[in-house]
Amino acid sequence: MNKFLYKKAKRHNIRKMLRFTGLGISISGIIFGIYFFFPLISWELYLKPAFASQSFAAPIPQKTIITKEYIASLFQQTAKQFSGVDFNNAANWLPATYKEIQVDPQIANYNISIPRLNINNATVSTTDTDLGSHLVHFPSTAIPPARGTGVIFGHSTLPELYNPSDYHTIFANILDLREGDLFNIGINNTLYTYKIYNISIVEPDDTSYLTQQYDSSYLTIVTCTPPGTTWKRLIIKSKLE
Repeated sequence: MNKFLYKKAKRHNIRKMLRFTGLGISISGIIFGIYFFFPLISWELYLKPAFASQSFAAPIPQKTIITKEYIASLFQQTAKQFSGVDFNNAANWLPATYKEIQVDPQIANYNISIPRLNINNATVSTTDTDLGSHLVHFPSTAIPPARGTGVIFGHSTLPELYNPSDYHTIFANILDLREGDLFNIGINNTLYTYKIYNISIVEPDDTSYLTQQYDSSYLTIVTCTPPGTTWKRLIIKSKLE
C-alpha cells in the first residue's frame, strides 16, 4: 500500500511540473507575441491619429502594407531588441558611423526647450553618449548656431509614460510636434530659435539625416518610433530663424 501511494504522489508531481512548464511556455509565447505585434498596434493607436491631425512629409507611409519583407524586418528588429544591445548608448544607434568619426566638441553641452512638449532647458551633451542622463549631440555634426546640420538623439516611449524630466521618456509626445513649431537652443548664455520644416520616418540604419547643409544653421532631432519600440526613426528637421 505504501509503495502504491508513493508512486501516485510521484506521478502527481510530474504532472504538476509539466503543467507549470506548459504554463510558462504559454506565457512566454504570449509576451513575445505582444511585443512582436506591438509596433503594428502602436502604429494604429498613435501614428495614424498623428497623420490625420497634420501633414507629415514623405517618406512616412500613409498605410502599412504587410509583406514578407516587412515581416522579415520586424523579426530582425525584434532579434536586435533581445540581443542585449544597450540603446541608452547613442553609439549603438549607428555603431558603424560612430567608429568612423572623432569626438572633438567645441562645447561640453547646451540646452534645448520645446514649448509644445513642455520641455524646458533639457541638457544636450556633446561629450558622451549616455541617453539615460541627457540628450546626445551626434559627434562631428554642427553645434548651433554654426552653419551646418546638428543632430540630437533622444529616447521616446509610450505617451502615457511621458515625463519631461526623465531622459528615458522625454520625447514620448514628440508626435505632437508640427511643421512650423518653434523651439529654443540655449548656448553660451544666448538663445537661438529654430523652426521645424520637415517631419519624416526612416529605417534605423538610414543615415541621410547626418548630411550637412551649410547655407544656414540646421538642427535635426532623432528618436525611435512607433512609440515604445526601436523599429524606426522619427526625424524632426528645423532651421535657425
